[in-house]
Amino acid sequence: MPVFGFLKTIFGDDNARDIKRMTKYVEEINALESDLEKMSDATLAGKTLEFKQRLAQGQTLQDLLPEAFAVVREASRRTLGMRHFDVQLLGGITLHEGNIAEMRTGEGKTLAATLPVYLNALNGQGVHVVTVNDYLARRDSEWMGKVYRFLGLSVGLIVHGLDFAERKMAYSADVTYGTNNEFGFDYLRDNMVIHPEQMVQRELNYAIVDEVDSILVDEARTPLIISGPGEKSTDLYYVLAKVVPKLKAGEDYTIDEKANTVAPTESGIAKAEKHLNVRNLYEDENIELSHHFNQALRAHALMHRDKDYVVKDDQVIIVDEFTGRLMFGRRYSDGLHQAIEAKEGVKIERESQTLASITFQNYFRMYSKLAGMTGTAKTEEEEFRKIYGLDVVVIPTNQNVIREDLPDVIYKTKRAKYRAAVREIAERYAKGQPVLVGTTSIAQSEELSAALKRNGVSHNVLNAKYHEMEAQIVAQAGQKGAVTIATNMAGRGTDIVLGEGVPALGGLHIVGTERHESRRIDNQLRGRSGRQGDPGSTRFYLSLEDDLMRLFGSDNIASIMDRLGMEEDEPIEHSLITRSIEQAQKKVEARNFDIRKQVLEYDDVMNQQREVIYSQRRKVLMGENMREHIFPMIETIIHQGMDLYCEEKVYPEDWDYDSLIEYCEDFYAPEGSLVREDLTEFSRIEVYEHLLAVAETAYDNREKVFGSENMRELEKVVMLKVVDGKWMDHLDAMDMLRQGIGLRAYGQKNPLIEYKIEAYDMFQQMIENIQQDIVRYIFRVNLLTQADDRLSDAHASHGEEDGQANQSVVNKDQTGRNELCPCGSGKKYKKCCGAR
Repeated sequence: MPVFGFLKTIFGDDNARDIKRMTKYVEEINALESDLEKMSDATLAGKTLEFKQRLAQGQTLQDLLPEAFAVVREASRRTLGMRHFDVQLLGGITLHEGNIAEMRTGEGKTLAATLPVYLNALNGQGVHVVTVNDYLARRDSEWMGKVYRFLGLSVGLIVHGLDFAERKMAYSADVTYGTNNEFGFDYLRDNMVIHPEQMVQRELNYAIVDEVDSILVDEARTPLIISGPGEKSTDLYYVLAKVVPKLKAGEDYTIDEKANTVAPTESGIAKAEKHLNVRNLYEDENIELSHHFNQALRAHALMHRDKDYVVKDDQVIIVDEFTGRLMFGRRYSDGLHQAIEAKEGVKIERESQTLASITFQNYFRMYSKLAGMTGTAKTEEEEFRKIYGLDVVVIPTNQNVIREDLPDVIYKTKRAKYRAAVREIAERYAKGQPVLVGTTSIAQSEELSAALKRNGVSHNVLNAKYHEMEAQIVAQAGQKGAVTIATNMAGRGTDIVLGEGVPALGGLHIVGTERHESRRIDNQLRGRSGRQGDPGSTRFYLSLEDDLMRLFGSDNIASIMDRLGMEEDEPIEHSLITRSIEQAQKKVEARNFDIRKQVLEYDDVMNQQREVIYSQRRKVLMGENMREHIFPMIETIIHQGMDLYCEEKVYPEDWDYDSLIEYCEDFYAPEGSLVREDLTEFSRIEVYEHLLAVAETAYDNREKVFGSENMRELEKVVMLKVVDGKWMDHLDAMDMLRQGIGLRAYGQKNPLIEYKIEAYDMFQQMIENIQQDIVRYIFRVNLLTQADDRLSDAHASHGEEDGQANQSVVNKDQTGRNELCPCGSGKKYKKCCGAR
């Protein structure tokens, strides 16, 4: 007996122990059912107010769980005609406890979620239910919303295209359904506003993430980015798109398919330098050119049309590698998208500047409590636990699974594999058995579709362009005679119900045309068959030419086939082969986990800085009087000036009073307010106190001129605008640091440690620059005056379309000699336009 199995025998299985513990709650919930059935609708709905009162009196959500769950089950029975199974109660308890409920396809995750959603919404802090697309968010909010509304709770929906008022209202609801992208972008936008009333989200309280593996694992490497227009020219992309195709693979550049990287060789670099007419591509002056060259090479060698992206209406649109869906509006970062556009000869969109960004990993970790549900999570349990602190609980099925998972069949070539798969599909189609075919790319779907047409097999191909149409097609995939080709997870979240007479034909048959790098994705495809005790079967068709087999697992199998002298159309079918493939998948999963973990380790550095900036920004946003925050900055600047020009260890007669005066006038002192002869009479501490007194007087005078209300508004606007500007510049600088830090490994240094050290220094420098600019602007920015000399409104306006604030208004006619020049040069007026 393996050691692990021996330990399980002694201590018991954790999952079984969890199920046993939660079963006690299920018994309590079931015991309440008969009494609730006798209640009127009004009395049942009145339980919500009762629960809220009990919470206010000191009871906890855990205390209310059995009663609240029982109330939801009864409300669901009355409004939806659906009564939660006991296993759904187990799923609901798991979600309430802040874990991941792995529930098989067709076991009713959507309904199970209503239990913890209702319970956690009782405290009035809001619950978010996160789905993967707008269609599912809208469907579930309307469908399950009937239960919540019956019980007196409000329901909101966050999808693409809502205006500000609609978003604000949706987030104020007790329960809010929406997509992961929308929740994340709203968080970023909320941290870019100028006034608190422009924010839409409340504190992040409790979230249940549907298809949690898709959102928290598959999309973990892709950050959400809000960007603005950049200023760089696109000409270089066209130039490099003509140069790179002249290079030869293997000779001028090498491709590492396992790591998905490409690197130019010495000969490749030499050829590029010749075509570009530069002496050294990697000299400092050619940094931008070398970057464009590397991205053009990536676009040419690694990015494949109809697999990684499609060209539609003269636009390059990314294809999600996990779902096969087209990702409208999403673009590859760092110039890669522009390089692909140049490669395909379509219009190149300008590069953009990052205004704000966050990964899903760090966004969802901000919730006070997080839970998730999916049909496949156990294989990624270590990642969920280490990164999110989430345990996976496998919920038993309501009825035993009788689906037959047949061993994989392996052929020498892809051509032979497709012939065999088409033969089986045609045979099952002929007898009326429905078949769902899973592919890994659009190109593969089209190739298979063409083969089925030649064999007279009528079928649907999911191109994943419209979520609603996609869901409708998948829902019909279990009908007699239906053949449906879908990319990996297309139609996910949609139940496939078997048509009449189909169970007798063997149920839904799944054909996988390639193993994915992750066992979890394969399991998702398998899980579309055999719901709720239905019959069904699955089989994967593979070839030695498949990416997974070619890169990770085919050497031993290939040698066996060669020794046996097997022909192209002769397959190997054995459970040992299936196990060896799964071992290869485990290796890839471990590697991908390491990649995501490394991405997170780097992003955690950025996230700590983001939290500091956003926290301070929110204090400014919510604060009444920023003067008490600005004066410590003034004191810091005065101390820095004293250290520069009046050093303690230097005799007073050697102090540089003139430079000190100019320094202070640059930041806050009105011209002429500091006199050299006065300062020479003071001790060092007296000089400091005098400088501070001048600052206080100047500040008071500005407040008298502007009025207290306008001054408070000006303080906020200046602080927020300076912070936002410096933060955007810092994001760009951090991105450049991240790109080049890996080279430190050649110097026997740990890139991550080096990154943390330099990032800390850069952050400290940014904070210092922020303080200096805030002080400089607070004393220098003037407000436009109206004809009657009264000050106009000081706050920046809020653009409805892009959510960005306009710049504060400066009166150029009243610019003082020591103020910043209104032309935007960054120089003093007297040394710029005022000198002319």
